[in-house]
Amino acid sequence: MKIILLGYGKMGHEVEQMALQRGHEIVAKIDNNEDWEKFKVTKSPSHQVTENFSNSEAVAIEFSTPATALENINRCFDLNIPVVCGTTAWYQHLNEVRERCLKENQALFYAPNFSIGMNIMFMLNRQLAKFSEKYDYKLYLTETHHIHKLDRPSGTAVKLAEDIIECNNHYNSWRCDEECIIHNAQCIIEDDVLPIESIRAGDVFGIHEVNATSDCDVINLSHEAFSRKGFAKGAVIAAEFLADKKGIFTMNDLLNN
Repeated sequence: MKIILLGYGKMGHEVEQMALQRGHEIVAKIDNNEDWEKFKVTKSPSHQVTENFSNSEAVAIEFSTPATALENINRCFDLNIPVVCGTTAWYQHLNEVRERCLKENQALFYAPNFSIGMNIMFMLNRQLAKFSEKYDYKLYLTETHHIHKLDRPSGTAVKLAEDIIECNNHYNSWRCDEECIIHNAQCIIEDDVLPIESIRAGDVFGIHEVNATSDCDVINLSHEAFSRKGFAKGAVIAAEFLADKKGIFTMNDLLNN
C-alpha cells in the first residue's frame, strides 16, 4: 500500500517503521499546514492529487493531537482518502464525522487503542462488568501514562468505562478528578459513578487496570504496553483492512473479520 502519515511524532515514526517492515510505501508525511499544501486537488473528475500517486491508491494513518484530528479526518474526506485515526479526545464530533462519512461514501477506521492485546482486554472487561453486577463486585479503573500525554483520562480508559456502564446497571456514569484517587481499593463517591484514577508518570507507554472488589476477594484485569510497537502494528493492520472498504469501522470489525 501507499501510506500517508498524518502526524510525524513518536507514533508517526513507529508507524513508519512498521509499515516499511510489512512491505508498504510511505508516500507523504504531514505534520503541519505547510505539508498539507502539497495536497491541492485538481478540478479533474478523478481528483488526482499533486503527488506521484492518486488518492484512490493511498490510505492515511492519523496520529496527531486532539486539536488537529478532526481537521485531518475532514481533509482526508475532501480528498477521498481512507483514514485510520488513532488520536483520541475528539469523539464529541463522532456523530458529525459518521454522518459525513456515510453520506459521502468515505472510509474511516477509528479506535481508542490499536493494540491487539488491549482489544482482547476490552472483550474481557465487558464480561467482567456483567459478572460484577450479578455477584455484587464494586469496580474502579486506573490508567497510567507518560507525562506528555495530553488527554486525561486516556481514550482507552474512557472506552473501558463506557463498556462497563453499558454492561453493568449499577453504574450510570464515570468520573475522573482529584477526588478519584484510589487508596486501598476505595474511592468515596456516588455508588452509581465509576471512578477512574489517572496517573501521569515518567515514560510509561500505557497501563490500564480494571479492579473488581467484594468483601471476599479482588479481581484485577490489567494490560501494560511495553512500547509503541503494538499500537503501530495494529494501526497498519487496520489500514490494510480498510484499503478496499467504505464506511466506518473499529477494532471489533477487524478482530471479528
